[in-house]
Amino acid sequence: MKTHGHISAESLMTLEAYAKYRREHHRDIMRVRQLRSVSLGEHMHVQFESEYTIRYQIQEMLRIERIFEEKEIQAEIDAYAPLVPEGSNWKATVLLQFPDPQVRRAQLARLIGVEDRLFVQTQTSSKVFAIADEDLARESAKKTSAVHFVRFELSPQMVADVKAGAGVTLGCDHAQCTQALPLSHQLLSSLLQDLH
Repeated sequence: MKTHGHISAESLMTLEAYAKYRREHHRDIMRVRQLRSVSLGEHMHVQFESEYTIRYQIQEMLRIERIFEEKEIQAEIDAYAPLVPEGSNWKATVLLQFPDPQVRRAQLARLIGVEDRLFVQTQTSSKVFAIADEDLARESAKKTSAVHFVRFELSPQMVADVKAGAGVTLGCDHAQCTQALPLSHQLLSSLLQDLH
């Protein structure tokens, strides 16, 4: 799947072309998605997005829904394209996964605001907290959502640090979810491609 720097209807594959591509490259697509995925503890999964992963997501939605009308294709692009990094940031989909519905309900009530307490940090920078759910509010006074879309806006110094090989920590300092872990060299190499 080729990236073009901008997702447009013209740059997407037809349903037929994508079906063939998917059969031949599904394993490659899953490998990229897995490389860009991190688990923060047992229940929080962070999927760092890129043009490639979002292009795949749009193509999958078109395939599943059998969408081929121009207006509907554009609606899918409009829904997902804001998740493509813009050169000075990393964007991610955050999933809070609790298989049991009763446990999920209780945990999502405990985790209100968790999406705002996610951060990235280099060895020389202070924490950069996520800007969450810019498209719409995903929590209420009673619970947070199981899915959030976040953006980490990096300072020019952080971008320079990452390009120079500095390590990066991904973490969360919510009162009910305190986790931190260094991002792997392989993931950082992939995330470097998102920065100008």
